[in-house]
Amino acid sequence: MLLSTIIVDDEPLARKGLSVRLQEHQEIDLITQCSNGREAIEAIRAYQVELMFLDIQMPGLNGFEVLESIIEQGLKMPVVVFVTAYDQYAIKAFEVHALDYIMKPADEERLSQTIDKIKQHFQGSTDKAHKSKLVKLVSDVTGNDYQQILSELANDQELSISSYSDILPIKDGGEVSRVPVKDILWIDAAGDYMCVHAIDASQNETTHILRKTMKELEEALDPRQFIRNHRSTIVNKTFIDKFCSQINGEYFLVMKNGKELKVSRSYKDKVKQAINS
Repeated sequence: MLLSTIIVDDEPLARKGLSVRLQEHQEIDLITQCSNGREAIEAIRAYQVELMFLDIQMPGLNGFEVLESIIEQGLKMPVVVFVTAYDQYAIKAFEVHALDYIMKPADEERLSQTIDKIKQHFQGSTDKAHKSKLVKLVSDVTGNDYQQILSELANDQELSISSYSDILPIKDGGEVSRVPVKDILWIDAAGDYMCVHAIDASQNETTHILRKTMKELEEALDPRQFIRNHRSTIVNKTFIDKFCSQINGEYFLVMKNGKELKVSRSYKDKVKQAINS
């Protein structure tokens, strides 16, 4: 058994260390090393990649986004082993989805255990279950319906993954909360974090903490539903009651729950247009 393998990691030393250790295993045919997610996608498109050692934290496309891109483009999904600097607690959030994971820096004993798992996998009939777990992981992270994704994959249909998800996944420790986008009231910045104000199933207001930039959120949310009313605030126009101005020339939105949100002058005209559309 000889497995065509790629390493995907933005850290040169991490790639080098792993590649040296993999040379000790006859089953591994290391065909290329990728320094980012886009190179990984190109390698998977160009070669019959059977096994991928995938870093999770990378600039550009992170490890989860690499998996999402493989699914979106209909490419053959290789068996995935995560390579990560996450601590043991955080790894529990996704270890059930991958064939295995390796903590950085990889040591020989742990890598040997992983290689044994890989051999057992390819000698058995668990490939379908592994692919299903990876699709489920993409669903958890991106908010898309994994059952629908699996059905479309099975029937060779074009994947209906929307660029604007109905779910905003929010990771908190080892758990992922799936917040329906339609239930988000507004989002405001708090330093390096975003506060996502939403209503839960009992119609109570809740606040979730999310580590994303305002720009990333603005790109992820449907502009037909969400309005940028301030450099640090995005609001769901479904929950806007009225747009008001004050004598001093300031503008603000009144939400249906009575909350007032300031509208900066630079966003005033766009807010007016969005509310009237």
